[in-house]
Amino acid sequence: MDLYDVIHRRRDVRAEFTGERVPDDVLDRILTAAHAAPSVGNSQPWDFVLVRDPQTRRRFHAHVQVERDTFAATLDGAAAERFARIKIDGVLESTLSVVVTYDPQRGGPAVLGRHAIADAGLYSVCLAIQNLWLAATAEGLGVGWVSFYREPFLADLLGIPPGIRPVAWLCLGPVSHLQTVPDLVRHGWRTPRPLAAAVHADRWRADENHPMG
Repeated sequence: MDLYDVIHRRRDVRAEFTGERVPDDVLDRILTAAHAAPSVGNSQPWDFVLVRDPQTRRRFHAHVQVERDTFAATLDGAAAERFARIKIDGVLESTLSVVVTYDPQRGGPAVLGRHAIADAGLYSVCLAIQNLWLAATAEGLGVGWVSFYREPFLADLLGIPPGIRPVAWLCLGPVSHLQTVPDLVRHGWRTPRPLAAAVHADRWRADENHPMG
């Protein structure tokens, strides 16, 4: 696929996983692409925990459902109805999960380029996640980012050492298809913002819909 096709085909997958095996060479290509991401000070502050164990995934899934209920309790009316229709994870249906972590000590004590922007290392991890996601899409696989969890729970579940932050639980695997329209758009949760509304020239453009004008 052309790079631009991959970018626009990419979806946050939840309901379409088939559970079929991911060949080892394909998984290696995807992780190699993630590991090739740019990083501040060339620190490569990420690690990838491959989660296949059914019991671990069931425990995480149960935790996710508790957090889903917690969020649902904050909604009412039409928002509650819309959210009730949205599937938020494919933890049990996907072939495996990849948990991506951030180690702020990697490359230290002086990480070149991070002295003024403490979060630059975290941004680097997000670039690795994007590389992984696009590579998986190019391989015909799906990825779903699960964000309904508490970091301390996940760190304890996977034995992640203190000081290392779990950034993303990614469900990964073959899919029956990728939705043409993203789930949150299909279910009426959020309408995409046009590019023109996000582009500013030289200085921040006043926006009547922005609380600060």
